[in-house]
Amino acid sequence: MLLPYYNKDLIEAGCDEAGRGCLAGSVYAAAVILPKDYHSEKLNDSKQLTARQRYALREEIERDAISWALGIVTAKEIDELNILRASITAMHRAIDALSVRPEALIIDGNRFLKYKDLPHTTIVKGDGKYLSIAAASILAKTYRDDYMAGLHEEYPYYGWNHNAGYPTKEHRRGIAEHGVTPYHRLSFNLLGSSQLELPFDDGD
Repeated sequence: MLLPYYNKDLIEAGCDEAGRGCLAGSVYAAAVILPKDYHSEKLNDSKQLTARQRYALREEIERDAISWALGIVTAKEIDELNILRASITAMHRAIDALSVRPEALIIDGNRFLKYKDLPHTTIVKGDGKYLSIAAASILAKTYRDDYMAGLHEEYPYYGWNHNAGYPTKEHRRGIAEHGVTPYHRLSFNLLGSSQLELPFDDGD
């Protein structure tokens, strides 16, 4: 059973991101403030759930949360910032967009940059320990999956509708055969061990 809060007496937002290890697409983050007495036996780390379970829980989270918001950092920004800073920036943007100002933050993982004057706690595997981080992981994951499925309609060669931009064999084969798109992260090792020169598809 996941814990309802880390800071008992503060308005607390849980934060997580999705898409950090992908070769293409934006990184998405979510921030979620849940009621202190919130209870859910189904809520868990998004990676432990089926897609059907994640989407059902998304509806519950959006209905029950005191506030929730998304933050997005594009592939171009990722190339400019590096993926760690981009992931943290996405979380900052999600916190910016909350309709209720939190008094403390709990962050999945072990790296974060201070957000304004708010105290924060990083928690390794926090999405499997605290309800608000698990909720954030589900929102970030499902909205990013929706986004990548939309990009698949524009660029159907990479399997983004089911690999979400992660470095699968299918995705890398698509890059080798069709080149990169405006959504690929050019600072990443797109072909793995292969050293092929990549053509660029500007979408025209």
